[in-house]
Amino acid sequence: MHIVVMGSAGVASLASPVRHLGASFERCRAAAPCIIRVVHIVVMGSGGVGGYFGAKLQRAGERVTMVARGPHLEAIKRSGLAIRSAVEGDTVVRPAAVERLEGVDRADAVLFCVKSFDTDDAAARLWSVLGPETPVLSLQNGVDNEDKIDAKLGAGRAMGGVAQVFATIESPGVIRHQAAGRIIFGEMDGTVSERAERLRDAFARAAIPVELSKSIRRALWEKYFLICAVAGTTAVTRETIGVVRDTPATWKLFRTIVEEIAAVARATGVDLAEDAVEQIVKFGESIPPGNRASLAQDLLQGRRLELEALHGHAARLGERLGVPTPAIFAVYAALSPHAAGRRG
Repeated sequence: MHIVVMGSAGVASLASPVRHLGASFERCRAAAPCIIRVVHIVVMGSGGVGGYFGAKLQRAGERVTMVARGPHLEAIKRSGLAIRSAVEGDTVVRPAAVERLEGVDRADAVLFCVKSFDTDDAAARLWSVLGPETPVLSLQNGVDNEDKIDAKLGAGRAMGGVAQVFATIESPGVIRHQAAGRIIFGEMDGTVSERAERLRDAFARAAIPVELSKSIRRALWEKYFLICAVAGTTAVTRETIGVVRDTPATWKLFRTIVEEIAAVARATGVDLAEDAVEQIVKFGESIPPGNRASLAQDLLQGRRLELEALHGHAARLGERLGVPTPAIFAVYAALSPHAAGRRG
């Protein structure tokens, strides 16, 4: 199986990492050793999320092609990709690294990890590595990336995914991993397909905690609650999540953002758990205190923000559905002057 990595109730639990073997794998015989054919994974967007998970797949023996650009790409080509993990220690892997996919072998799967504002352009670049059944697994922020991917590549191409990980580019060719490292993913129509099972097994072999969900839309929205709350509070305050939690007014803002997005989600027909808000707030309490959301990191470094896919989308959706979102709109308005990155 070839995986390509480019710059989320109703879960099928992983009882056995290799219980379901698809056409990409050699069949095992009782009298002979079991051989599993290497898969090819393309990682589109090899930053914190793509770089971290792509490196784990590479270390497990899968064939990984990372798509990157600029100094980050040159550093990976020159010295490999270094992962500095507070959980797993330091490692270096040497995947194939490219800027363009022309000439790259067909992928068995694509991990789609680009910023949400690059979704359309990056999806259009995938055609040369896609086979009839190649899934494009979005591990992005937001709740509408899968629709955009399908609009570019055909209905049913995208899978939805939630990456529960805190990882960022520390410097070109170096990923800093602070905490977590779990993936929830599934088909957007709620089925459990053979291609999803094969990809789940590849993650499991790489020691990536994984859940194959029959309710991925719910999982995507639950992550959306969390990322909007963490991003909004850490970006507006320019502080870490620990400071946000220790400041009563700001922690109240965190909860209010979660409550507003939950109301929007229910208005769109998403089947949320009754205690969804409490679950997200509880998870927020467990985030290591020194962390910031990637949007807050981008703000501090003067980079373009994923503001439209996060708070902008929620505010517009709330207005269209008649659901008040005053806290979300306040965050959106406060950060809008910085959305395009540092001026000058």
